[in-house]
Amino acid sequence: MGWLVNSLFFARVLFILLLATAAWYLQPFDLPGPYAAAAIGFVFGLAIVFFEIEVRKTTLKRLFGAAFGSLLGILGAYLISLILAHAIPANSATLSFVEILLLMWMGYVGLVVGASKGEMLNLGALGGLFGGEQTSSQSFKILDTSVIIDGRIADIVETGFMDGTLVIPQFVLRELQLVADSADSLKRNRGRRGLDILQKIQKMTQLHVQILEDDFPNVHEVDMKLIELAKVYNCKIVTNDFNLNKVAQLHGVEVLNINELANALKPIVLPGETMRVFILKEGKEYNQGVAYLDDGTMVVVDNAKKMISRTIDISVTSVLQTTAGKMIFGRFDERVHAVHDKSQAHSDRPAVPREQQPSSAGAHPTEARGSGVTATG
Repeated sequence: MGWLVNSLFFARVLFILLLATAAWYLQPFDLPGPYAAAAIGFVFGLAIVFFEIEVRKTTLKRLFGAAFGSLLGILGAYLISLILAHAIPANSATLSFVEILLLMWMGYVGLVVGASKGEMLNLGALGGLFGGEQTSSQSFKILDTSVIIDGRIADIVETGFMDGTLVIPQFVLRELQLVADSADSLKRNRGRRGLDILQKIQKMTQLHVQILEDDFPNVHEVDMKLIELAKVYNCKIVTNDFNLNKVAQLHGVEVLNINELANALKPIVLPGETMRVFILKEGKEYNQGVAYLDDGTMVVVDNAKKMISRTIDISVTSVLQTTAGKMIFGRFDERVHAVHDKSQAHSDRPAVPREQQPSSAGAHPTEARGSGVTATG
């Protein structure tokens, strides 16, 4: 993408210089000298380049709507001018001024209204070059800073469940770089992790990664810039930010939430089923033990206080879905379910840091801090 940006910059500079040279050589508008003509050409070149930059931010539908609206406005102004020619004496300054006023007024109104209503056009119905316009725009997915730092997007891409083009706006890269350059070591490590994830995704062949230079200077918040960019390209935002998810939905922008995907992929457990868990610590209630599944789901087991640091089979009694995630409640009965030895327990259970393990069977740590794991949501 870097060579494309540099090529576009040099093309714009070359265009402005050529226009200034042509004005210097031809000297239009009866200008007093070649330098004044070159200055006029240079100003016109800057204006055209500025117009081109603004046009690139809009969609093909808006361009078609603006062009069609302008044509209708110019046609309406011409028809009205034919009528006014019979009411106002010909070759008068008043008639000329009214004709110019009508042309500019109706042309401008047609341009603005056509651009605002351009998203209602269905270019796919025209077929040909426009047949795949809707499909190609929907295949774009914009990555948020939070989902890049999270890192799970790389695993999803690697599995092949995501297609199309991943779009990374330049303002997201700037925010990620600011986080990576932060004085806080935690933020700095998160930012560097995000940059490493982007490099990992770029090396994958399943998807095409595109960096967009589009920006919205009048919008200061990165979340609102993402929403405006999604509106322009009519595509989806990939995030795990709960607030961005809600705001984007209010603006009519589709969102792919990684956390919602993770919750949807959790195994369904029904009451009465038997499952094998490793009792990590004591529960808050009497004679309870607490275990965690591989995905972080909390399992509260009755009659399991004496089974801490052991792997046991339990019977599921109920499943509770909360705002913080899913919780599973079960019961252990020595007469029915098996108790596995420690060697098998260590091979079955996930590795737990030493500082998170209870110091003794009689310890009663706080659930939120004793395990370092919470129910995922």
